[in-house]
Amino acid sequence: MKHLPHKTIERLSQYRRALLICHETGKSHIYSHEIANIQHITAVQVRRDLMLIGYTGTLRKGYNVKELIDLIGSIIDSDEGIHVAIIGMGNLGRALINYFDGKRSKLNIVAGFDTNPDKIGNTMSGVPCYANEDLEKIIREKDIKIGILTVPADHAIESAELLVKAGVKGILNYTPKPINVPNDVYLEEYDMITTLEKVAFFVKLQEMVK
Repeated sequence: MKHLPHKTIERLSQYRRALLICHETGKSHIYSHEIANIQHITAVQVRRDLMLIGYTGTLRKGYNVKELIDLIGSIIDSDEGIHVAIIGMGNLGRALINYFDGKRSKLNIVAGFDTNPDKIGNTMSGVPCYANEDLEKIIREKDIKIGILTVPADHAIESAELLVKAGVKGILNYTPKPINVPNDVYLEEYDMITTLEKVAFFVKLQEMVK
């Protein structure tokens, strides 16, 4: 499974999210074209991704929803679970904590960090906020493997360096500031401005063809 394409992993997570909703409504089986419609992709892409993980459905019923949820979980999730920290307990950091609360049992946000003394020592949805200077100690004590950066852009590089020094193995960067990490640390960068500009570009194209 370590050779699965990054985009396939991303889509598997999206499939699971859709399947969980279907499972909650009592749906037991689903066809590839139904998953494709939910995710706005082709059924061929869905079938290709699921073949990569060794799962096939039947012509009569399609895919077993519960089986597929469990299989995707066995691929994506860590058996013992992974601890996550939020660096920057501003509006975005707190919103992520609230959004993620209870969503995944194998991914747990267990700590937040900030420089604001009014936030340090408080909790948000059960997540304690610590001072930045205690980051390395808390990261090691709580065995945190992933750090999410929601700090102001001018603090992104130094925050990433602190996380790497503390021993995290994955960083999700929500700041518009690009960062560099060692080869043994996985980096995912999400720039909301770039994403919004992409949407705006396609809106402009739609307007041009009217």
